[in-house]
Amino acid sequence: MQVDLIIEARWIIPVEPASVIHRNHSLVVDDGKIIAILPQETALLRYQPNKVHKLHSHALIPGLINCHTHASMTLLRGIADDLHLMDWLQRHIWPLEHKWVGEAFVRDGSDLAIAEMIRGGTTCFNDMYFFPEVTAHRAIHHGIRASIGLIAVDFPSAWAENSEAYIEKGLALHDELRHEPLITTAFAPHAPYTVSDEPLRKIRMFADELNLPVHIHVHETRHEVEEQQQKTGRRPLQRLEELGLLSPSLLAVHMTQLTPAEIARFAESGGHIVHCPESNLKLASGFCPVAQCLDAGINVALGTDGAASNNDLDMLAEMRSAALLGKGVSGDASAVPAQTALQMATLNGAKALGIDELTGSLTIGKAADVVAIDLSELETQPLYHPLAQIVYSASRHQVTDVWVAGRQLLKQRRLTTLDLDDLRARIDVWQQRLFADDNK
Repeated sequence: MQVDLIIEARWIIPVEPASVIHRNHSLVVDDGKIIAILPQETALLRYQPNKVHKLHSHALIPGLINCHTHASMTLLRGIADDLHLMDWLQRHIWPLEHKWVGEAFVRDGSDLAIAEMIRGGTTCFNDMYFFPEVTAHRAIHHGIRASIGLIAVDFPSAWAENSEAYIEKGLALHDELRHEPLITTAFAPHAPYTVSDEPLRKIRMFADELNLPVHIHVHETRHEVEEQQQKTGRRPLQRLEELGLLSPSLLAVHMTQLTPAEIARFAESGGHIVHCPESNLKLASGFCPVAQCLDAGINVALGTDGAASNNDLDMLAEMRSAALLGKGVSGDASAVPAQTALQMATLNGAKALGIDELTGSLTIGKAADVVAIDLSELETQPLYHPLAQIVYSASRHQVTDVWVAGRQLLKQRRLTTLDLDDLRARIDVWQQRLFADDNK
């Protein structure tokens, strides 16, 4: 049988079923989908590939899913480090955004983020930012999978003048993108403290009607929770529940401030948590009790947050941080093992976005969203357990090849859809503009 591609690898780690590792196997790809996983000799006897990639020192894993990004904020990486969250936002980030955010900012920032994510093994990202149509079109152009957030806040921006306009423009964008094979959409109200009750009710209504996720920052800091309690008499999660948003459609990002009762109630709701360990650490926001949430049966995915607060979009590093923090916060060295961390960065993210029938594991019938990691580097030697080595020792610089729906986006560390010289020139211009404004 003629097929498009065979990838031979030393190890194939499918994630599903859990703890399975295929040694000296081949991944067979045709029409963008995985059609077989077989011993290498058997694959070449059964199939006639147009291309064969021999990666005999590599592990293949599912493409990583970055479940919370502000992609174009990558242009603000390092602009104001080591500050408290509200100081960082109010004195630096928001003023720069107010002056500069527009289509060009989002185009160039999205290109930079997409380049970084592909080079680090991310094949799908869930974004929340202004001018989402621009980010969507850049993702389509570069061949990466994306969930595009239909942003909503109460205050005006360069993209929309009020909450009603945000929702109207978001619905129009959803309609425009609904037939794009690599793109899905999610409502993305920024946070309970920036979106009032009436727009949240409308978002819940439309999310139910269109069967879309709702992606929102929740319980990010103690200050946020205490302030909202003073203003509304309720903790933010309780308010979301009263508005009907606590449901299997909810992607609650951060969740560092949780009581045992809130964990139990959230588990009952079927909602998803997006854990952003490195951003939470850098901004001293607190610690999501991941081990308790997983034990309660909550689906926990991983995100980097924006590069302005992380300061990278490195999902391999995020896995390691999630595993180590899970152990440290719980006091249990067996909490969040390597297999769980990898699942959080792949299949759990796909479940949260409602695309787990399409991606998230190397499973026959799913899209060929595949990452190859070279484990022959000194930094991952000696090698006893490849899955644990990926989580605890490997770096994103060991990602050599990436495919999305069978299309190769990274080939031997070279991006196939981005001109790096052109990208660097555009980023240099933004660096000069933003630095000059932030230092006035």
